[in-house]
Amino acid sequence: MKRGLWAAGAAVAAVAAVAVRDLTQRRHALLRNFPVIGHGRYLIEAIGPELRQYVVAANDEERPFTRDQRRWVYASAKKENNYFGFGTDNDIEYTAGYPIIKHRTFGRAVPRSHPEAGYEASVPCAKMLGAARGRAKAFRPASVVNISGMSFGSLSGAAVEALNRGAAIAGCLQNTGEGALSPHHRYGGELVFQIGTSYFGCRDEQGRFDLAKLKAVVETNPIRALEIKLSQGAKPSLGGLLPGAKVSAEIAETRGIPQGVDCVSPSRHAEFSDTDSLLDWVELLADETGLPVGIKSAVGDLDFWEELTTLMATTGRGVDFVTVDGGEGGTGAAPLIFSDSVSLPFQVGFARVYKLFAERDLHEKVVFIGAGKLGLPDNAIVAFALGCDMVNVAREAMLAIGCIQAQKCHTDTCPTGVATQNRWLTRGLDPALKSVRAANYVQTLRRDLLKVAEACGVEHPGLIETSSVEILDGRTTATPLDRVYDYQPGWGLPSKADREAVIALMLDEPQGGSAPPSR
Repeated sequence: MKRGLWAAGAAVAAVAAVAVRDLTQRRHALLRNFPVIGHGRYLIEAIGPELRQYVVAANDEERPFTRDQRRWVYASAKKENNYFGFGTDNDIEYTAGYPIIKHRTFGRAVPRSHPEAGYEASVPCAKMLGAARGRAKAFRPASVVNISGMSFGSLSGAAVEALNRGAAIAGCLQNTGEGALSPHHRYGGELVFQIGTSYFGCRDEQGRFDLAKLKAVVETNPIRALEIKLSQGAKPSLGGLLPGAKVSAEIAETRGIPQGVDCVSPSRHAEFSDTDSLLDWVELLADETGLPVGIKSAVGDLDFWEELTTLMATTGRGVDFVTVDGGEGGTGAAPLIFSDSVSLPFQVGFARVYKLFAERDLHEKVVFIGAGKLGLPDNAIVAFALGCDMVNVAREAMLAIGCIQAQKCHTDTCPTGVATQNRWLTRGLDPALKSVRAANYVQTLRRDLLKVAEACGVEHPGLIETSSVEILDGRTTATPLDRVYDYQPGWGLPSKADREAVIALMLDEPQGGSAPPSR
């Protein structure tokens, strides 16, 4: 009895102390006016995202990824049943901009019906990367789905390792991100080395680009291409920031920067200052390494793209690939105005860029890569119809290895250990297990893309034409994709030679069929 009274007295004293503190402080008017109970408001605000995510929001309401989309990724990564029952709960009839993919009753390709059909199928890029410009190490990427640039530092070492191991299993490429090539990238996955404005991994002690260091990295690692990062969809024109608290000894060594000091990347490159000098640098990198070289950029004004395509058409210099990042793409941290409103969304931006290349007869000589929520089959199919040859996936790959969309990437408190350097949190992420889930996700997405391509009557996602997609204007009308973006006939497809080559490759895979005819 005495112990109970003592506990009750202690609780009353604690509440009284909180009340006195609330009444005397001046920082929060709510607590000054409503002592003790006012804390309930801050508690609800703190757990609001979790309440909406698991209790309040409907299956197709959340952003950036709805519950249905996350469920599809999670089930695919675990190789569980990723089918949905009872029909769509999307409001198709009244959603302007909703894409509808048109199947063919009779087409060249015969769809396979078994749920596992196509899971192990090879779906290579329809174009040879670097071949059009005669690069010494030109190659055909083995997968149309690859892992986008996510830096070690933004992601944990365990997450980077899981993705690299998964890329090796799935036979796809992993982009290093601008944070350089770390020990966690060395688990068998082939790489695209991204060069950002700070030249991490290929810089000298003053932060200047060092060609010798780049060549050394290329010679000792499975790097298949170089990507010059001009901008990122979620924060174009901004340099990255890694707080000093996150700059561990390992990150400092990987990037070539001081430990424990804020790492601020410039917003512009120092090695070139205009489109002409950019192309000079592209050709220098390609000549010195033999690798295909491309650029990654969000799309804002078109002046740059007009200059780029004009110079490529008239000077003989050029990029081997272009990665277009949509404004709906993700990032570890960005000002709200940039992530919400700066740079065009993927479809609009990509279509404008592709048209400039096509008008100058360059579209068949460049590999186009799309990024920005293209790790979902419906978005990816529209991207391929518009002219993408490959898609890069980032946040969807994070979901596959355990991300729960907590949206705490910028706080270093990611609860699943994906986007944090906190050792206690990263210990929960098992790279060996999560790598299999990353591979399962990539393979499942490829399978679904192949199945949809076959439903459209073609053998490969890159052969899906704009005529196979219509965009709903509302309940009663729809507009073909080519008319939406003012495409000319044949735009969005590889060259005739590339089409024939990839069809020959895909015919090595078994197709579907039917029972014997009755006579």
